[in-house]
Amino acid sequence: MTELQMTGRQTTAGQPDRGGRERASAEERLARAALSRVVEPGGAAVGRWLLERSAVELVRVLRDGAGHPRLRLDQARRDTLRRRLATVDPAADVAAVAELGGRFLVPGDPEWPGQLADLAEGEPIGLWVLGTGSLRLLALRSVAVVGSRACTEYGSHVAAELAAELAERGWVVCSGAAYGIDAAAHRGALAVGGMTVAVLANGVDVRYPRGNSELIDRIRAQGQLVSELAPGEHPNRFRFVLRNRVLAALTRGTVVVEAARRSGALSTAHRALALNRHTMGVCGPVTSELSAGVHELLRGGATLVTSATEVIELIGAIGADLAPPHHEQPRPRDLLHGPAADLLEAMPGGPAGAGPGELAVRTGRTPDQVLKLLYELCSLGFVQRVGSHWRVIR
Repeated sequence: MTELQMTGRQTTAGQPDRGGRERASAEERLARAALSRVVEPGGAAVGRWLLERSAVELVRVLRDGAGHPRLRLDQARRDTLRRRLATVDPAADVAAVAELGGRFLVPGDPEWPGQLADLAEGEPIGLWVLGTGSLRLLALRSVAVVGSRACTEYGSHVAAELAAELAERGWVVCSGAAYGIDAAAHRGALAVGGMTVAVLANGVDVRYPRGNSELIDRIRAQGQLVSELAPGEHPNRFRFVLRNRVLAALTRGTVVVEAARRSGALSTAHRALALNRHTMGVCGPVTSELSAGVHELLRGGATLVTSATEVIELIGAIGADLAPPHHEQPRPRDLLHGPAADLLEAMPGGPAGAGPGELAVRTGRTPDQVLKLLYELCSLGFVQRVGSHWRVIR
């Protein structure tokens, strides 16, 4: 990893970043903004081109309609993109987001998260961002918390608690602003004054889902909204799946709290696994269909986690973020040793108890020895005398 090892790609104007990229010119930025309007996220043909050539040249080729040997798009697709390009105004899109207090980031910018290069040809063309702070720096200590939209009360509780604990330890909680686990994770981080980032499958100026409008506004105010899609764009099923690759690549690890076998949240986890990111799951009831997908993920190589400290142990600094060992609290009986412990084990558990004579036979000691031990146990609160008999009380 690059950024994930704290090696950032910060640059100054006109100088290449540590990945060899130069700061984008104004013309290149506008060309990428135009492409974000007309090209669906994660397109392989466009991605391959941008690894080798500029967006300015690609826009010129598409507008000319003549094709290019390095652009592997058929004529029908090129014609569609040419018609779309004729209708876009990238400068207006950039200005509209700037008016909302946002910006359009491209590779080579100081704020661009360098770890997104791990997506290779699937690296975003650019990212539209609303909210304060540096996305690159926030991503250095970030974890994705995802799961089903139709979650259970258990899943919602676990996601909120996990996110709150992560935020309290200085980690940025990332999710998708959807109903269910996503919303619970965002709310958990916000509730403790933490930082949270929502990676959206629609434009950053679109509140989707509508039922989470207030939450999305809070994320924008306290954290960041991030999207590959141009302002005003709405989500569809494919955009949700493609969005998940960015969420997986942006963060240091992904935790799936609750997910059925066909849950879209699992695509984020599988992307994280493919990118060699830490991939984690929270175990749920074996009878719950909404945990079946997580259990399969755990069997497939993900790591079981039960708390924020265990998550941080995996994704944090080596040797510095270790989770505390789990020690079972000893029971009072565990502290007893020797003859007293043997006598307590020999006593019947019923309310009738037993007399010293019977206990002497059971333990092989004299009645006088047994009586002394019984009074010791009584002083410690383990037994009580009832007439001529003694019985266990704990």
